[in-house]
Amino acid sequence: MTIAFETPDQPEVHALIAELDTYLLDLYPPEAVYALDVRTLLQPHIRFAVARDAAGAAVGCGAVVLTPEYGEIKRMYVRPAARGAGMARKLMGALEDTARQAGCAHLVLETGPDQPEALALYERNGFERCGPYGDYPDDPLSVFMRKPLN
Repeated sequence: MTIAFETPDQPEVHALIAELDTYLLDLYPPEAVYALDVRTLLQPHIRFAVARDAAGAAVGCGAVVLTPEYGEIKRMYVRPAARGAGMARKLMGALEDTARQAGCAHLVLETGPDQPEALALYERNGFERCGPYGDYPDDPLSVFMRKPLN
């Protein structure tokens, strides 16, 4: 298993993002899904990580949006068949290291209440629930979390 920062504009990654979108849209109405598209993910202030299995196939991804105020975790996803091997934890570690190196004081994220595995992952990685940040509305279909990067 490897994790590297790559361009999101490649067919394997498009497939991962499409799977994630399908999953999210099965859980939430479109107006409650705050996903970044590939064009947005290509912006220079966004770092995009891809997790690959031993054969080199893309099986997970995640991004961190670097702002002066914080680093925001976006597009975290590991294919179900690849879960349980610590890949999501390693992806989070790579994103966190990148945010720390960029000078971010803390990480934030928005996820949904119907994703218990994601919530558990974030809590195990030191995130705590907080209120809305940035332009997000206060919505019962959103869970906001924050982690200091001391």
